[in-house]
Amino acid sequence: MPESFSDPLRAVPESELQPDLERGESLSVDTARDSIDYHDYSPLLERTSTSATAQTVNTSSGLSPTETNKLPPLKQLGVLDRYLALWIFLSMVVGISTGYFFPGIGSKLEKGGLAGVSIPIATGLLIMMYPIMCKVQFESLHKLLVVKTLWVQVAISLFINWIVAPMVMVGLAWLFLPDRPELREGLIMVGIARCIAMVMIWIELSEGDSDYGAILTAVNSLLQMVLFAPTAMFYINVIGKSPDHLQISYSVVAKSVAIFLGIPLLIAVITRVILRGHVISTKAYDTKFISFLEPFSLLGLLFTILILFASQGREVITQLTSVLRVVAPMFAYFVILFFGTLWLCHRLGYTYKICSAQAFTAASNNFELAIAVVVSFYGISSTQALAATVGPLLEVPVLLSFVYIIQYYREKITWGTKGSSEII
Repeated sequence: MPESFSDPLRAVPESELQPDLERGESLSVDTARDSIDYHDYSPLLERTSTSATAQTVNTSSGLSPTETNKLPPLKQLGVLDRYLALWIFLSMVVGISTGYFFPGIGSKLEKGGLAGVSIPIATGLLIMMYPIMCKVQFESLHKLLVVKTLWVQVAISLFINWIVAPMVMVGLAWLFLPDRPELREGLIMVGIARCIAMVMIWIELSEGDSDYGAILTAVNSLLQMVLFAPTAMFYINVIGKSPDHLQISYSVVAKSVAIFLGIPLLIAVITRVILRGHVISTKAYDTKFISFLEPFSLLGLLFTILILFASQGREVITQLTSVLRVVAPMFAYFVILFFGTLWLCHRLGYTYKICSAQAFTAASNNFELAIAVVVSFYGISSTQALAATVGPLLEVPVLLSFVYIIQYYREKITWGTKGSSEII
């Protein structure tokens, strides 16, 4: 097999890449493309490289090629990702305005179509999930079968993601919202939906181990099919039960997960198997095809949020305080999970790259799945759905700030030596 298509988790010799990164330099586009295994090529790197190349040396600016190409994390993001919080906010405003001036639209949007979800909402949910699943590298899972040391790293991540993270969200929900069970339920749904989407962007921007991150997203994608419904029942029906509580149904939640996660996952796996390396090259799939799909995921999310808020209309204006009350526990959740995981992995002796991947995976959530399940069970105009939509509004600015923080302390902290690149 040609070297350029070798194991995506192979260790890259220190002499190839690290010296340039340690000096704060960035590789040229040609060098990067020669060095990167296209079997694991990222659309984000394509955007980053393209934007860096576009800013060629300007003699009047006095910037060297190194200074020009070394872009800050914010500028490395594409326009859609960079202003995601703004797009979400504008969708909320348009939705609220539509619902306010056209009060009858809410009842029309709530008519059932698929798993109790109206056709417009169901369409938006499926569209936003499919591109996400197409990026998940399921073919990396075989590494777990042959590398026992990697099992330990993944086990730590799964413990944090499926045990610690939901407990933290439940605790914060009760601490900040003891009198609002419906808001708590919306937050809990977010807390148990583990991230499979934007986490790879944060890992790559922080120069973490994207290969390890790819394995975690693949594992979490499959585990959500099995664990989401029982975990939701445990924390909402058992732990968070209140006198006027609506018992969450396992069959309804499982059906929602099967439809809004299972269908996109199945189609995405078929897409990867058929297209990647067969119909088109792996390089073309990981760059051109994924880059083509990415905007549809965002458009699906914005469309879903717009309809969700349009269905609530006047109610959202009267519940503005409720929206603001959800911000505090959500922000605290991000901070606790990110820095707590970062501290733990540092204490366990892992490298910076592994610590970064673990921390961002722990602090990120699959808001798309949480919104789909909440809308399916509680309804599009429910307060639970309102609480779940606050997550993606906060995620981009908060986690982007974490990228800057971890990059700042990268050279100020002595990191460990344990890492996937050394054991595979």
